[in-house]
Parts: sequence; structure tokens; C-alpha cells
Amino acid sequence: MPEIKPNIQAKYLTAALYKFVSLPNYTALQVPIHAACEAHHIKGTILLAAEGINGTIAGLPNDINAVLKFLREDHIFNGCFSDLEHKESFADEHPFYRMKVKLKKEIVTLGVAGVSPTKLVGTYVKPQDWNALISDPDVILIDTRNDYEVDIGTFKGAVDPKTTTFREFPEYVAKNLDKTKHKKVAMFCTGGIRCEKASSYMMDQGFEEVYHLQGGILKYLETVPEAQSLWQGECFVFDQRVAVKHNLEVGEFDQCYACRHPLSPAEMESAEYTPGISCPYCYNTISEEKRASLTERQKQVILAKKRGQTHIGEKQKS
Repeated sequence: MPEIKPNIQAKYLTAALYKFVSLPNYTALQVPIHAACEAHHIKGTILLAAEGINGTIAGLPNDINAVLKFLREDHIFNGCFSDLEHKESFADEHPFYRMKVKLKKEIVTLGVAGVSPTKLVGTYVKPQDWNALISDPDVILIDTRNDYEVDIGTFKGAVDPKTTTFREFPEYVAKNLDKTKHKKVAMFCTGGIRCEKASSYMMDQGFEEVYHLQGGILKYLETVPEAQSLWQGECFVFDQRVAVKHNLEVGEFDQCYACRHPLSPAEMESAEYTPGISCPYCYNTISEEKRASLTERQKQVILAKKRGQTHIGEKQKS
């Protein structure tokens, strides 16, 4: 894989990566991966499970290069990650506060035993071929992300399953999709991992033509020119950037610390929005005890900023 070329206008590189691969010894990989990241001052989260690896990490470009090289080439992985792909973006501020390598039952939780893209998977569609596929009137296009992610952006004509977690996807399929009626199903997600596993589930359920966007929305926004794009809005990401736009530029959305819902600039003008405490989505549901706790926490965030420090867990850009 070619080395990442630093963006001279931004300091930190974020690398999103995943791969479905059989890792029977995944527990033994936690310590060496964490050590390699710490040695290069990398922060972020990596998940390990018997079905593979999933994570997003950030740091200086040369350090990210070193960790990716370690994953792809070190002998302890027996070549499992030799073709590990990643998606990259740059930011002026570090998007993470600490480094975590977690052991999980699944690297993306569907909750259905036996479903694995290493055994059965749909057809991978490259970003440059995606527009033609989803413009086919015979294709039903499904956004496999959660409702709050869909709220701020999705592909033109996509169906929103209105799920709050990926675990709800099988129930949505059972109630809304018919393999005799829906002959062509196309799916997408943020980085490609959820829709890849969803395609495996759909194939297992008997759907014959199942497609998914290779590299996810992020790779699409990175490679497809905005003038040709069928993407509408911004794409939610699980780090301090909150959302990104075409060319993976940082978007306009922030996020409510209390309920984690993304917020548009207009929503942040609402009287129900108080940084770190509430927003229009949770204002009427927060208990007085919770509101008091959040208020005290926000005071600590402000004090930390005055001291030139970063409060652990801080989310707001403001």
C-alpha cells in the first residue's frame, strides 16, 4: 500500500479501517496492537473479534503510516491484514482523547449467530459505479445506518429503516422486505462494514441480488466529484468531527453531549439548546438530576478551556 501523503493544511490524519477475516487468536492481538499505537502516540479505538478488525485511529501522518505498516506486515498477524484497506481524512485538532483496543463478540453487532462475510457476502460495488446502480428503478436502496445518522444526510431515493441500532436490522428485513418482490437490493453505510455484514445476512435469508457500497459513504465522498454526487447532506462520523462533507471536509454539524444527536447550525440557535446540557431532541426528556449533573460537567469543561486544557470526554466544538 502507498504511504499517506501529509496534508500541509492540517496536522492530524484519521484512518478508518476494517476487515472481516477469521481471527481465532484475536485475544492475543490486543496487547501488541495497543503497544504499537501507544509507541506512535496514536489515539482512537480498535475492535477485535473472531470475525475480524474494525477501528478508527488518528495521529501524525508518519505515525499512522507506521502503525498501518505494522498491521499489514508484522508476522504475528500471519498475513491476515496484508491487504487491509483504510479511508483517510485530515483535521486540525486531534479527534480522539485516548487509545483503546477492545475485545468483542462481533466487530459490528448484528446479533445473529453464523452471519459472516467471510462465508457469504453480496456484490461489492465501487464508488465510481454506485450512481449507475442506484439509478436503476428496479433497485431498492437501503440505508443501514441508525436513524440519527440518516437525519443529517443520505443518498437520493434511499429508504430509511428508522433503526436505532444495527441489531434491529433483521427485524426490519423480516417486516419490510420480500425476496420474491425485491429482486435487487443495494445497501450502504458509513465505512462499508455494516452494509457488508447486512449483505451477508440478506444472502443468508435467500435474497439473490444483493449489492453494497465498497468503502462506504466515506470512500464515495472521497472519490466521487461533488458535481456528479447523488449524496445529499453530510455524513455522521464517530469522532470529534461529528460530520464530514464531500472530499471528507469537516461538516457544519455539532453534537449534543446529553443525547448524542447531531445538531445543525439552525438547531444550535434553538432556545432548547445549551452546550453540553440539552438540545431540541432531548430538552423535554432530561431529568432534573441529569440536568444538574450535565451543568456541573459543562462548568468543568469551561474551566479546563480557560486553563488551556482539554476536559476528558468533551464533545462540543464550542
